[in-house]
Amino acid sequence: MVSSSVLGFPRIGAKRELKKATEAYWSGKKSVEELLKVGKEIRETNWKLQKEAGVDIIPSNDFSFYDQVLDASLLFNVIPDRYTKYDLSEIDLYFAMARGLQRQATETSKKVDVTALEMVKWFDSNYHYVRPTFSKSTEFKLTGAKPVDQYLEAKALGIETRPVLIGPVSFLYLGKADKDSLDLEPISLLDKLLPVYVELLKKLAAVGVKSVQIDEPILVLDLPEKIHGAFQKAYKYFSEQKDIPEIVVASYFGTVVPNLAAIKGLPVAGFHVDLVRAPEQLNDVAAILSDKQVLSVGVVNGRNIWKNDFAKSTKIVEAAIAKLGADRVIVATSSSLLHTPVDLDNESKLTEEVKDSFSFAKQKLYEVTVIAKKVSGKDVAAAYEANAKSIAGRANSTKINNQAVQKRTAAITNKLATRAAPFTERLKEQIPVFKLPLFPTTTIGSFPQTKEIRVTRNKFQKGAISAQQYEDFINKQIEEAIKIQEDIGLDVLVEGEASRSDMVFFFAEQLDGYQFTENGWVQSYGSRYVRAPIIYGDVSRPKPMTLRETVYAQSLTTKPVKGMLTGPVTMLRWSFPRDDLDQKTQANQISLALRDEVSDLEAAGIKVIQVDEPALREGLPLRAGAERDDYYEWAAKAFRISTSSVANKTQIHSHFCYSDLDPNHIKALDADVVSIEFSKKDDANYIAEFKNYPNHIGLGLFDIHSPRIPSTEEFIEKIGKILESYPAEKFWVNPDCGLKTRGWPETIASLTHMVEAAKYYREKYAEKK
Repeated sequence: MVSSSVLGFPRIGAKRELKKATEAYWSGKKSVEELLKVGKEIRETNWKLQKEAGVDIIPSNDFSFYDQVLDASLLFNVIPDRYTKYDLSEIDLYFAMARGLQRQATETSKKVDVTALEMVKWFDSNYHYVRPTFSKSTEFKLTGAKPVDQYLEAKALGIETRPVLIGPVSFLYLGKADKDSLDLEPISLLDKLLPVYVELLKKLAAVGVKSVQIDEPILVLDLPEKIHGAFQKAYKYFSEQKDIPEIVVASYFGTVVPNLAAIKGLPVAGFHVDLVRAPEQLNDVAAILSDKQVLSVGVVNGRNIWKNDFAKSTKIVEAAIAKLGADRVIVATSSSLLHTPVDLDNESKLTEEVKDSFSFAKQKLYEVTVIAKKVSGKDVAAAYEANAKSIAGRANSTKINNQAVQKRTAAITNKLATRAAPFTERLKEQIPVFKLPLFPTTTIGSFPQTKEIRVTRNKFQKGAISAQQYEDFINKQIEEAIKIQEDIGLDVLVEGEASRSDMVFFFAEQLDGYQFTENGWVQSYGSRYVRAPIIYGDVSRPKPMTLRETVYAQSLTTKPVKGMLTGPVTMLRWSFPRDDLDQKTQANQISLALRDEVSDLEAAGIKVIQVDEPALREGLPLRAGAERDDYYEWAAKAFRISTSSVANKTQIHSHFCYSDLDPNHIKALDADVVSIEFSKKDDANYIAEFKNYPNHIGLGLFDIHSPRIPSTEEFIEKIGKILESYPAEKFWVNPDCGLKTRGWPETIASLTHMVEAAKYYREKYAEKK
């Protein structure tokens, strides 16, 4: 009989219970006991859902209050020295590592001022993990027993689970060396880490754990031979230990075939592979298995919201069974369901036709179990018949195809994606228009989304206030934002985006071809959740989207106000994309809609237009080669289609976060100015890579995910380090990203200090002349 398995379940709660509890704890409105209680309730709900759905292998230790990799850092004592001197409680230490901490001394506690660890994208997803930071003095040891505790918690409910751990090789490989240990290769610490893993595995076995899922997601990356050797060393070491659970090594988001040398012959119970993203790897992986090893086949998509095609998935599972036998095959989700919304049953506003196309995390439990039953010979004919009807209904839907959009997209030429002149000539026309000082200052776009803004938007959406009342309210927010920016002394302003709930959702709501959920939230990082729109059909723009607010903001000031748009690749990547149309074509459709918006903004007198592409790096294929080269080509072209209609004197900006993009790939966008998240990198080499970048650039100077306020002196020091290897005449001064998640007091203070630092360097460079 074939078993069913889920690799992980969303931890946020069906109604965002974790976000509400976590933010209440941060603001002092909930105690740590109340926060822990909410976490326990979510875990219990998740386990019971999976048990009731009939899932055979249910995960534990997939819950986290912020990030599962950060959990491992805390568990294994990978805690940089800067966090250990404040005598923080375990939970406050954990959150300080995640988001920084700044507070004044009290009678019972020390003054705290510490920055967060670096946060980066989790492979090619929109999830972010907190990057482990190692040093030569890192001393691995168990500081707690979270995997054991959560296993026992489930067991007390009568539910047997399989604990999930990040693998030792991936944990080290995905980390980085501390700035004081830059010559350290984290993988060199493997011998020190392995005994601590064994200690944990023994503790798990002692409480009854029979099997663990060890995630080694780096197996889908380009890996050097020494990392292959690290896998062989680590799992051979585990096999030599007594009294530890069986190990199933899990990979996802791609193919492991180029790294078969890393896993061939590993003495483990089995492997999990993602056959949604890479179905072609089945034969190669099956061929290296020993006679007893199991194969968990990921055929239910853990990354998207489309209903599974049972007939297609069943063929893949049956192919696996033909090679290995039913007793050695497990039907599973392709990855953790962390990347999908929790429950489609909570959606009341979708039409039945549209809703019938979707499957969220709870529904995917059903899909996994039904497929497992089918290949085990059980009667699920009614379920398969209903599924076939749903798949056919979507394929024939009139909501999908728009002939006018398809015709316009097919007519795209290279000329459409080319500015009228190169940057050097454009710059000559822009200088007299803007008359900007050295070290021009700006922000990335959004300002704090206050409770008043959220409440008023909600009232408007529910019809409690009129359109005119809402417009008047937004105008007031714009007026206040412009005044604050002028008072601070910023050079290029923004309207503040008070009318926007989300940088993708706002635009998607105004484009044809999208569908929307009420509760389709997915964790991006920590307490930041996104309600990703769904690209259901061909995309077009029926009318202007940002013109009114931007033009109104510009009417209030003589300084330039940026038109703010979200780029085509980010609109694609931060939506749930179609699975029946290639992503290049979807991006081109969106780029044409944005091109119309850019043209309208320019015609209305907006001289600076920023088209953000924070997801550009996220969409990059995980391995080098033709597919990656092709992606860079079409992604950059989609951006240029959006922006190339403007005159030379109109300045095009773009923004990237968590990017680590090669300067040549940024150059391909041909934006006049780009801003890049940088505040937590501490990487002089990264700055030096941009020394010959021809256009202008702003490297982010403060972390917008943290409430911490950097001092003027701190900004001066950071800018100084940048200027050691980057020319002053090309450098813009800006934060890492938008400020919507911050409060106004910390925003004003941080921007004031940033502008003061820019003025310091203007005076310093003026003296040199």
